[in-house]
Formats: sequence, C-alpha cells, structure tokens
Amino acid sequence: MTTRLLLLLVFLSSVACAQKADTVFLKKLLQSRPDLFGSILKHPAQNEVQIIYTQIDRDKNNLPHFTSYTYRLNPKHYFYPASTVKLPAAIFALEKANRLGIKSLKIADMITDSAYSGQTRIMTDTSSETGNPSISNYIKKILLVSDNDAYNRIYEFAGREEINKKLKKYGLTNTRIVGRLAVGDGGENARNTNPVVFYADNAAIYAKPAQRDSNNYPMQLENMQQGNGHINSEDKLVMKPFDFSDKNVYPLEDQQMVLKRLLFPEAFPFKERFVLSAEDYKFIYQYMSMYPTESTKPGYARPNYYPAYCKFLYYGADSLANINPDVRIFNKVGDSYGYDIDNAYIIDFKNKVEFMLTAVVQSNEDGILNDNKYEYNTVCLPFLKNLGQLVMQHELVRKKKYLPDLSKFKFIYSKGNKLH
Repeated sequence: MTTRLLLLLVFLSSVACAQKADTVFLKKLLQSRPDLFGSILKHPAQNEVQIIYTQIDRDKNNLPHFTSYTYRLNPKHYFYPASTVKLPAAIFALEKANRLGIKSLKIADMITDSAYSGQTRIMTDTSSETGNPSISNYIKKILLVSDNDAYNRIYEFAGREEINKKLKKYGLTNTRIVGRLAVGDGGENARNTNPVVFYADNAAIYAKPAQRDSNNYPMQLENMQQGNGHINSEDKLVMKPFDFSDKNVYPLEDQQMVLKRLLFPEAFPFKERFVLSAEDYKFIYQYMSMYPTESTKPGYARPNYYPAYCKFLYYGADSLANINPDVRIFNKVGDSYGYDIDNAYIIDFKNKVEFMLTAVVQSNEDGILNDNKYEYNTVCLPFLKNLGQLVMQHELVRKKKYLPDLSKFKFIYSKGNKLH
C-alpha cells in the first residue's frame, strides 16, 4: 500500500468518525431558546446534562437511516441509570423464554420462591387478569408505570449472569446490570437470584433454580463518588460522598442503541437483532407507548396515575398535561438520586414525524444523596419537557425526501384513547 493511499484511507476514516457525532447542532438549538434553557446552559456540568438526538430518514423502501447529534455526551461520566435498566432486562427475559421453547411460558403462572437472605416470595398478583404473576404481566407493569417489584422478578428470572452476557453479546460493553431496585440490593444479595417455578393448568412446566453469579463487573468511571454527604441505610446523615461503584451502569449511547435495535430490527444484520418473535415486538411496542390510564389489567387510575406519568420528554410527567392524540412516545424513563432520564422514540402520526431523543439531567442543590430532596419538578422535568417540544418543533419543519410509513407503531389501545 502506498503512503498516499494510506493517508487517504486515514483521512476518510477520520471524516467518517467526525460525521458520527455532531456536537454543535444541539448546543445551538438550546441556545436559540434562552428563556427555556438559559439557566442550565450557564452551568450544564452541575446538572450533568447529556443528550443524544437522532434524526430518522426513510428511503424509498421505508428503511430507516440515522443521523445523530449529541450534547455533552460522555460515557465515562457516571450517572445513576435508575429504572432505564428495566427495558433491556425485560427484553432478555423474553429472549430467555423464547430460548427455552416452552409453550405459554410468558403467560404461565410464575411463582417466585426465596432461597437466600433478603429474598421474598411472590405467589399472587391481583393486578393480572388471572390473579397470578407472569412474565407478561410483569413486563406490562414495567412498561406502563416502571414498577420496581416487577423488574426485580424479571431480573431474578433472567438471572444476573445471563443479563450481563447478553449485554456483551449485543456490544453494550459500557453497561452492567448487577442488582435489583428499591430494596437496597447489593453485595452478595445481588449475586443471588430466587428459584422460580412456572405452572400451566396446575402443572409445573419449568423450574429455574436459585442461582449465584460469581462474576464481577468492575468499571472505573468518573463521578462514582457523589455529593457532600448521604443518608445511610439506618436513616442517618453521613458527611461523606455516596458511593455508586457497585451500582448499575447504563450510559446514554447504550440506552439509545437498545431502543434503536428494538424498534428498528430491520436496520441491523440478522445476527445482531434481539431474539424476539413478531408478537414480542408488538407486545413491547404497545405497552411502552400506552398510557397507564388506558390499561385495564393491570389497571391504573387517577390521582396516583395519569397519562404522562412516565413521559418525561415532551410532557414533563405533568399530571395536567394536555395530551396530543396524534403523538405517541415509545420510551423508558428513570428517576433516582436527583437524576431524571428518558430514552424515547417520539412519533407525530398526523405530521409524519419521528425521531429518537435520549437525555439525562440532574439536580441536587443540597449536595446530600438519598435524602429525597431533589429538584425534579422545578429543574429536571421542565428541562426534559422543553427539550422534547423544542426538538419536535424542529422536526415539524425539517424536510424529508420520503415520508415514513409508521403503521407498525399504530395500536388500538384497550380503553380507546382515554387521555384525560
């Protein structure tokens, strides 16, 4: 190979890499509305803002092509991913059920036992159509209202080791899922997952034994020690930073990649697609875009639940939000330790608009972790609402050669679009 040709290849490679992530566009877009974003733009590092906006352009065969823009994206800067880890866990639970090849396993009665300190048994689930737990009903609860216990049961079924093997299989090398949520899970407890037995017509059809994951998943990231102090497990203030070094890790790039692979499998080589059936895909699409008030079993009613309950981008999780009947959001949110995160694909069916938007923002003015004093409603959620609406306004005027056929994402929801 000649020196000239080698230099040309290096140049082309560098140009291709530069084209992957435009870091200017989003900053300018935010700066165009100082009335909405001025305060955060003055100190974005303090609010740990990271954003990925991905435009989708269809070709004549309706295949999607992606162009991404980023703002302060840094996979080495840690943020707590909270409930966003529930989406890959749910996908991997469905993959496991498919691999086992047992008919009706996803809707079979799923009885979780206990076999280790801190584990709990679950025999019934009054939210389901049958009154019993199932993989299907747990995933509905995860997608509709981000139910923590539902995630924990899915985590126990899928198994910690298998979840992390699947992450690596799909190239999600900056992610680890190593514990349950909202139960103080960690250490040896997180390594051990419960025995689970599935029943159909009162007969056991599959038994998953108790398992222990002996693997470690070390990651050295900046910002894993946070705050001036924290409230410990005994509800006492300790004036030392809170340590996230044994917590789940799920950076924005990996989050959007999971969503992209889930929503647009046709854009990936067959071997890189999730091992899901056509019914699995439809099931996830329907429930991740459904509003809680549209669901019957499980059912969620006001005042505790409302349409925008888990819609941070575009609606700001506002209980009084005016829901646009032409807009649907396919997403998974997370909020904890002052972080609000949303990983979303947003559609306006009427105007043939679609885009992906993934963002995290944090606010913890007192510098104390785990005290439940965070500025979600005054800083984080308004930021995400305004960000989603700003990008939507940009998309409404963006020219496209081919308008998308969005029919695969259109569903009839069980309560007939009960939005208010």
